[in-house]
This record gives sequence, structure tokens and C-alpha cells, in this order.
Amino acid sequence: MDQHAPPLRQHLAAGARAPRHRHAHGYAALVLDGGYVEAGDAGRRAVSAGEVVLHEGFEAHFNRFGGRGARVLNLPLPDGWRPGQSFMRISDPDRIARIAERDPRAATAGLLEQLVPVAAQPGDWPDHLADALRGNSRLCLAAWAEMTGIAPGSVSRGFRHAYGVSPARYRSEARARLALRRLSDPASLADLALDAGFADQAHMTRAIVALTGRTPGGWRRLSPFKIEAPAAG
Repeated sequence: MDQHAPPLRQHLAAGARAPRHRHAHGYAALVLDGGYVEAGDAGRRAVSAGEVVLHEGFEAHFNRFGGRGARVLNLPLPDGWRPGQSFMRISDPDRIARIAERDPRAATAGLLEQLVPVAAQPGDWPDHLADALRGNSRLCLAAWAEMTGIAPGSVSRGFRHAYGVSPARYRSEARARLALRRLSDPASLADLALDAGFADQAHMTRAIVALTGRTPGGWRRLSPFKIEAPAAG
């Protein structure tokens, strides 16, 4: 995990790939030119100029850049802000880019005011599996493979090619993010673990530490509770 924020501006080469990675803080990626395919914890989409990808803290994604590459503006999102939808569009990306030269946080405010949803793109079976894994933390991969008529080995290889991670790991991290979002609830950690699909509290603790570097109890001791990067060291 890269706990540092992505650079404000990125120029990404044609045909390049960015292996699956995550940042501790949420940010908005505004495509200024070109485009790429993003496959991550919110699904998979081919994004183009004027589109915005909203990332929560600790979300992971994998990118493939097209024949033109891409110019991207990365803007910080407010602490604790959670998007209702991850893939959006704005009408005037050049204006947001000009504001960002002076004040990135003012550019964020302007971007959030412009956001409109984009139409869904048709997906194939890895996208349907990703949706299922996010929606059902107890999904049995073997049962899903049998139901769809795809050999289990093909499911694992095809999903990893599309998303840069195994379906089992994708499911585990979806559980961890679900539990992390619920840590501000008054329920016991043991109950939260079971609700999120973990075998027990210890299983949940290992998953959240692997995702964030901090234990569930450590997150709960934050006052007020908010998702942020743990201190270095």
C-alpha cells in the first residue's frame, strides 16, 4: 500500500500498466485527456476525458492505459467522505484544472459540485463476479463457478487478469473494508466480525491490519473516528 497521496498531476504513458495498489486517503482522479481502464474495489470501467473516479481511503485498483495514455488530475477528498457512486463525470474539467494550480482543495470543492453519474458500461463475467463478491461477503467461489459453468481454475486466472488480484483476496479485502466502515457502530467487535463475514474477531483483526496497518481497536480509539493513514513507524 502506498500511504502517500498520488501526485497532483500524472502523465501516464500509452500502453502502460499500474499494478493493483491503494492509498490511505480518499481522492478523485479527473481524466483531463486520453483514458484508461480501471479495475478496482468499485468495479471496472473504461474512463475517458471528463470522467472522474472517486476513491475511498484504502480502496485498491489496477489500471491499463490506452493507446494515447492519459493526463490525470488527482484531487484530495475530504476526510471521511464516501461516494455514493465511484464513476462520475463533470462538464468543465479544464476549469477544475486551472483552479487546482492555485488551490487543490478549492478545486475539489468545485469538482464535487459538478459531479453527475455516468451510464453503466456492459461488463463480462469477471465484473459480475466482482459485483457478487462485494455484495455477498460469504460468497462461495466454487459454487459460483459451478453455477456459471466456468472451471474454477479459469475463474481464478480470468479474474486475476481483469482485476490484478485473485477472487479470494478481492473477497477478503471487501470484507475488511465493510468491517472498517462499521467500526464506528456501537456493536462489539466480535459481532461486527460475524456480520462482515469473518470466521471470528481474530480473523477480522488480521484482515484490517493487513489492509490499513492498524487494529480495529486502534481505529475505535481515534476521536473522532475517521479513516486516516496510521503514523509512520
